[in-house]
This record gives sequence, C-alpha cells and structure tokens, in this order.
Amino acid sequence: MLTRLDLRGRQLSTRELVAALPRAEIDVDAATHLVAPIIDAVRTRGAAALRDFAETFDGVRPVHLRVPAQEPARALAALDPAVRAALEETIRRVRAVHAAQLPAGFTVDVAPGATVRQRWVPVGRVGLYVPGGLAVYPSSVVMNVVAAQEAGVPSLAVASPPQASNDGLPNATVLAACALLGVDEIYAAGGAQAIAMLAYGAVGSGPVDGDWLCEPVDVITGPGNVYVAAAKRLVRGTVGIDAEAGPTEIAVLADGGADPVHVAADLISQAEHDPLAASVLVTDSVALADAVDGLLAGRVVRTKHAVRVTTALTGRQSAIVLVDDMAAGVAVVDAYGAEHLEIQAAGAAELAERVRSAGAIFVGPYSPVALGDYMAGSNHVLPTGGCAHFASALGVHSFLKAVQVIEYDATALAVVADRIVALANAEDLPAHGEAVRARF
Repeated sequence: MLTRLDLRGRQLSTRELVAALPRAEIDVDAATHLVAPIIDAVRTRGAAALRDFAETFDGVRPVHLRVPAQEPARALAALDPAVRAALEETIRRVRAVHAAQLPAGFTVDVAPGATVRQRWVPVGRVGLYVPGGLAVYPSSVVMNVVAAQEAGVPSLAVASPPQASNDGLPNATVLAACALLGVDEIYAAGGAQAIAMLAYGAVGSGPVDGDWLCEPVDVITGPGNVYVAAAKRLVRGTVGIDAEAGPTEIAVLADGGADPVHVAADLISQAEHDPLAASVLVTDSVALADAVDGLLAGRVVRTKHAVRVTTALTGRQSAIVLVDDMAAGVAVVDAYGAEHLEIQAAGAAELAERVRSAGAIFVGPYSPVALGDYMAGSNHVLPTGGCAHFASALGVHSFLKAVQVIEYDATALAVVADRIVALANAEDLPAHGEAVRARF
C-alpha cells in the first residue's frame, strides 16, 4: 500500500534528503489569492460578511455569531459523562505540564549601579481557533486554552465553525470543553473569515447580535486547513501567529524489533485526519516493512474512514523509507522534521536525544501519537511541513513576551559615556552621543 523509497547505500546531503523525502504539496501562496478578499470583506462588513461566508462555506447562516452565554453550560450538561471525565483528565495533565513551562525572569548587575533585568509578560488578548471540518476537536480547545491560561493571558476568544447540525453554533462538544475551561467568549466563525475577525475585530449588527464587539487580538493560534494557514500568513504582522499549520504527519523510526501491529495502527491513526495526512515509516528492516505493509491492507478496510485513510496512505506524502541502520534513520527523520515522531527501536530514548527537528517525539512502544493527541500532557498543536526545523509546539511561551528593564545610575552611565560617544560617532549617529553627554 505504501510506496517505498530505498536510501540504502546512498550518502545524501541534507538538501538531497529533504528533496527526496515524501511531503504533502500544499500551496499556501495560491490560497492567499482566494483568502485576501474574504479578509477584506470581514474588515469592512463585519458581522454581515461573517454570516455570508458561513452560509457559503459551512452550509448554515448563524443566528448568533457570538455564542449565547447559556449554550456552553447547556452543552456541558448534555455531555456524555465518559467524555467529560476524559476531558477533565486531559485538562489536568495538560495544565500540569504547561504550568512547568513558565520561564523565570532574571536580573544581571552588569556593573556597580548598572542593572538589566528581564521579565516575562503575557500578551493582552488571544484568539484561539478550533477547526471543525472532517473531525471534532474539543482536545484542541484544551491545548489552546490551557497554554494561554497558564501564561496568564487575561482575555481569550475562541472561534470555531458553525455547524448546521447544531443550529448554527459550534460543535456541542467544543462548547462543552469551553465550559469546562471557563471560556465564555466564543464565536461561531470558521476558516479564513474567523482569522480575519480575530485579527481586525468585528462589530455585531442588528437586534439578534445585540451590541457585541469582538475586539482585535494580539496573537492567533490553533490548527486549520490551507485557507486558515493562508489567512494567518496575510494577517501576520498585524497579529502574532503560532504557525502556518499544514496537514498532520507522523514519522515512525523503527528497527526489526518493533511490533508491526503497533506501527501499522499508528500510521493509520494519523491518516484518518485528512486525505493529505502523511504517514512515513523509516526502518532498516525489510522484514518489518513487509509486515507493516501487509497489515495495512487488512486494517484499512476495517477502519471507519477507510476511503480517507487509503487516500492518505497511497498519496505521495506517505511512504516506507529504507535505510542502512538506525544512525542513518536518525539523519532521515531529522531532515524530515516530522510533526510527530515515534521511535520504536532498541535504545529509543538515546536515539530521541539525537533528534534535533521534530514537533514532538514519542519514545517506545507504549507512547503512541494518539496519547499525545489527547492525554500525554504535552501539546498537540505542533509544527508541520518541516517547520519543526525552526518552530516549537504551542506552549506557554507562545503567549509571552520578554521585556527588558534597564536601570543605570549617574555614576554607571558616566563610566561608559565616552565609549558610547565613540560608537555613536563611528556609526555616524552623533545625536546618540550627545544624548548621553547632555546628562553631564
């Protein structure tokens, strides 16, 4: 079922590896041309544009763009008790991990009377996007909201697409998750139009909306499709963003001792997200590759989303990559920079320490990606499309700013005054030096 890429006996540079490895083709640039008019319409027409786009893209014209206050509580009361218990445990674990992420400030006495300190300040307001396309994502509510809450963000707004099956409100389980987290500012808006609303704000219109105002946010986070990614690209600079998220991806680095049932099940688990999802197995064992491929055929036809999974697994973004040994495998997965990396091999913990580029690393046979999607305590909003080479998982840091505070007394400034003047003159900025000399 999976295509094979045989890299055995080949010495490839990082550039050659990146070019050879499978990857979904997502043209964010092309999508920006479609998204730009949507953003402009929301900026100029506000609530009316949001309703029009909901009708066009979501198949429902919401009566309430801002979710009425009683709806999250109502959704929570109707929630399956087993799902509620699972969400509560997820919240507990994710909160424990994210509370530990808070960075410490510091103070440095550079010289007598000369102090520089740094403190971390949360942004004032964030917009948290929760997708609602092929699946339902209350877990994404948890991942976004808990990280922002633990950072100390004082104002949070959640946007999620309206559902025809829920009278134009976001999915009921998404609303219930908001209720569990104490979030009461929720908007029935999806796609690029939601990103525009959060970035630029929008004013309600008419007697149904009342007198509401969605204030602009400072940072927008959360996963979404190519149109959400394109919208984030266009508003970046007006607001901060976490990343331009693409389709999900899993890479499994496994040796001959890995259980092929585990590997096959994990590849399928990510493929069910999206027809463009990437599932990649990197192994030095032909026997394991054959066993996994054989298992996939039987398991895929029995899974609920068999058509979607088949499309993902047979797409050019998915493959089995054969390597000479685990050292070569580490080089391959490092060049790939997977959103999710599983290591099912002897010495998995040591191999994990050698990987520099991955959104999250799952070590050993009992740490599947599905654990991280829900209840590991880690965040499942992760860099995709190779962005793990420079980006991190969503976390408390995504909502914090480092502010440096400089305090010198007269003696401390006098000590360096002549040197500042020398540097200012060397840069042909004499007024800088004069600003120092004016104090003496």
